[in-house]
Amino acid sequence: MASLKIYLNTKKFNQLEEAPLYIRFIHCRKATYLSTGIYLKESEWDEKNRRVKKNHPNSTRLNNVISNKIAEVESKMLDLELQQTINNPRKIKSSLKGETDLKFFQYAAEYIKNGKGKYKIATIKKLETTLEKIKEFVDNKNISFEEINTGWLKRFEAHLKKEYGNSVNTIHGNLKYIRKLFNEAIRDDMLPPEKNPFIKFQIRRAATTKEFLSEKELASLENLVLPLNSYLNHYRNMYLFSVYTGGLRISDILKLKWSNFDGEHVVVQTQKTGSVVSIKLPGKSKEILGQYKLNSSNPDSFIFPFLKNETDYTNPETLFKAISSNTSKTNSYLKVLAEKADIEKKLHFHTARHTFATLALKKGMRIEYVSKLMGHSDITTTQIYAKIMNEELDKAMEIFNW
Repeated sequence: MASLKIYLNTKKFNQLEEAPLYIRFIHCRKATYLSTGIYLKESEWDEKNRRVKKNHPNSTRLNNVISNKIAEVESKMLDLELQQTINNPRKIKSSLKGETDLKFFQYAAEYIKNGKGKYKIATIKKLETTLEKIKEFVDNKNISFEEINTGWLKRFEAHLKKEYGNSVNTIHGNLKYIRKLFNEAIRDDMLPPEKNPFIKFQIRRAATTKEFLSEKELASLENLVLPLNSYLNHYRNMYLFSVYTGGLRISDILKLKWSNFDGEHVVVQTQKTGSVVSIKLPGKSKEILGQYKLNSSNPDSFIFPFLKNETDYTNPETLFKAISSNTSKTNSYLKVLAEKADIEKKLHFHTARHTFATLALKKGMRIEYVSKLMGHSDITTTQIYAKIMNEELDKAMEIFNW
């Protein structure tokens, strides 16, 4: 006999601190879940009696909805038992929903809804971009997980390359999000593990070269004569400040306020990892900040003139959009700066991090210090730069024809 239980899934709170109410089926020690469509705060749910508490304004109506859903499920369970087709609890769910297969876009939408406030906005945005590409590929057809097999993945991979001109690594990112949804659906007991096409399908990734500036190229950029109040000068200042200041990411530099600077150090809670790092500023970093000291009287003012002091950035979505927009503009202007400085390399802001790391290691800074300053979660990432330096030394030895 299959059993069922209604419960509040407190592992999936949304931004309103409400959790989804699920009906859980257990049959042959296998469980699956059916959403009731109801979201409640933990204080509004009576776990012992499995009812919505009276402190909820719609408690009577919601309890009636829950009772009706339970009755519907029990009736369907009885029908399937009489038909001797209840060998898998997922069949109950499919039968109740009038579906034969788990729908891909519905599951993805639920995943995004539950992930907001829990996952990084950038992660959600990238997933949404991937889903838009899939919808275009399938002509907005309501596809199921069952339809996404190894053949489908190969065709989608070819489509991304042909129609979007995506690189191997961009395609890797798109396929990675599809794989993530399969893994989550399996973890939620919504899909059997054997239906995962990524068991047999390998996502390809190409090795990348980390571009960085030589000391000569860095000097060319430093020595450009630019009007002090020009945007070109501000963009150059941010780039150079990153190189001089531990390879700070653009997201962290844009958010820098005078309150982060004590005259000798900047203290930063990094946007990407949340780690806090204190960096002692060398003379060149201080010289750059000196160009903006007229605004230093207000500790809440941004140091660099890109984020607006009058805008409220407490909303993560607002901050994300502002950082994304300014990053895009910065990278566009860096191309102009590279041309003016006769730098032939493809200059984008992240090369400032690469430049700091390679120059720091070249000048003898211990790799663990470089790792800490750059906010790496472990030293493995930093060791990539040590490998780059070894390759540069190998090239240097090629001058000898011994």
